[in-house]
Amino acid sequence: MNDVITAIRTVPLEHYVVLSFILFSIGMAGVLFRRNTIIILMCLELMFNSVNLLLTAFSAHHSDPSGQVFVFFIMLVAAAEVTVGLAILVMMKRNVDSVDINQLNRLKW
Repeated sequence: MNDVITAIRTVPLEHYVVLSFILFSIGMAGVLFRRNTIIILMCLELMFNSVNLLLTAFSAHHSDPSGQVFVFFIMLVAAAEVTVGLAILVMMKRNVDSVDINQLNRLKW
């Protein structure tokens, strides 16, 4: 375990911050500008993973395991998000025969 923390500390913390910012920005752009539901779910996962990377880096840098506990809970939320998102995707495909996000208004009762 100490080898992993030592390996994480060899890379400067600023590099992790920049990489996480780039990944989060790509994910946010995908959520805002894409209309395909599968792409939006993938971009949300990318945003969650960028936050996980940053929390893990800060946790290892400060020798505090609480950031890694937050990563565990974020992974649980991401798994629940994928489950709900795929259920919505199946309902969209079944009712509207499309995965375009603009077609969601046809799912009203």
